[in-house]
Amino acid sequence: MDYGFHAPTMSFPVPGTIMIEPTESEDKAELDRFCDALISIREEIKAIEDGVADVKDNALKNAPHTQQVVTANEWNHSYTRQEAAFPLHYVTLNKFWPSVARVNNTVGDRNLICTCEPTEMYAEA
Repeated sequence: MDYGFHAPTMSFPVPGTIMIEPTESEDKAELDRFCDALISIREEIKAIEDGVADVKDNALKNAPHTQQVVTANEWNHSYTRQEAAFPLHYVTLNKFWPSVARVNNTVGDRNLICTCEPTEMYAEA
């Protein structure tokens, strides 16, 4: 979200994976912008791996950053507000501010529970 893309869903047949499916309606410029975001995110991961970024307090783990968080009087993070809100230049030109920060609701994604009526309820009388 900090890069201007909607986060992908996490419910896939292969545990621990993310499926990315651009459509034919995306032009090359948009695909390039998306690739730039993925490359930048990989650099954020590498900074953590290399010990440059804090393991617990980093732009990746705290993403997405809401406008309220970025503009608050206090900033208690080991990275800058710029890194949080505008990780690449194109984001400064058309920033989308998420209304909420990270929601940890993967339990539902990993533990599928059917809430449907029993199949007998669909049988004709």
